Amino acid sequence: MGDHLLEVTGLKMYFYTRDGVVKAVDGVSFVLDKGETLGVVGESGSGKSVTALTMMRLTPMPPGKVEAGDAKFKGRSLITMKEDEIRKIRGNEIAMIFQDPMTSLNPVYRIGRQIAEPLVIHKGMSKKDALLRAVELLRLVGIPNPEQRVKDYPHQFSGGMRQRAMIAMALACDPDVLIADEPTTALDVTIQAQIIELMQELQKRTGSAIIMITHDLGVVADMADRILVMYAGRPVEYGTTDEIFYKPMHPYTWGLMDSIPTHSLVEKSALNPIKGQPPSLIDVPSGCAFHPRCPYAQQRCTDEIPEYRIVEGTHGTACHFAGDPGFVRRLVENAGVKA
Repeated sequence: MGDHLLEVTGLKMYFYTRDGVVKAVDGVSFVLDKGETLGVVGESGSGKSVTALTMMRLTPMPPGKVEAGDAKFKGRSLITMKEDEIRKIRGNEIAMIFQDPMTSLNPVYRIGRQIAEPLVIHKGMSKKDALLRAVELLRLVGIPNPEQRVKDYPHQFSGGMRQRAMIAMALACDPDVLIADEPTTALDVTIQAQIIELMQELQKRTGSAIIMITHDLGVVADMADRILVMYAGRPVEYGTTDEIFYKPMHPYTWGLMDSIPTHSLVEKSALNPIKGQPPSLIDVPSGCAFHPRCPYAQQRCTDEIPEYRIVEGTHGTACHFAGDPGFVRRLVENAGVKA
């Protein structure tokens, strides 16, 4: 794969529970370069967040265990790195915006103290200088009157402001990689757009790479350079944004596409949701995990696990019939999505 800023190969994270083995991440691979944005897309329970937490070494072990694979940052393995070494990287060179800011922020500490903490720990700044920098960061992410708001507690911030405070905290040490785990899920549409625009502006300013974790392909449409589609802990499709949007090859990706609402005044059509529910990761279906919900499934899909393979350029998928012109034609006719 060459020298990449972040290189994940065949990563597997299993959780051993009394009910069975949860294969939360089962063979994920991708690369990320400086200034790039990777979108990781899939329904809840597809392994998106656990992939990020495994790289950050934030999954509890036990019950978790890295069964196979590796995640290399600047050529060094994050998985085998000693605990004191990963602490120097976590929050400093790789930062994460967590899904729910209210549970990620400490309710008994002021916002300013929480933003200043990584600057004191990683950059050796004095508490006074770190607090001044916290004010600058709050101003950077669009918090009005930051000199006063830096003294507030998390409950005094609205949802959008808490998310901005989390972004400020993540950006405090100018990380090389910013992992954003569903940063807009709980926010209204106008605030969502502002948060995404803010992240794009900050990326241009700092040159950081971003991993955007989301269940919504629409969120990453204009933001991502590459997209990884996950289902039941496994990668089912990976490629550039244009490849995923204009030449999708996996029925699950087609289903996600059909679930995106359109704003066209010319064509008005009902959303076509994917039928059924994501499977339990303790009891993953045989063969292709998506086959119980796939309208194009055949006997082979039930019997054989499809291997992930590159079909064209950088575009790869885990579908038995990817690259079959007849299969693609049926997808186009039945799904009504432009190929």
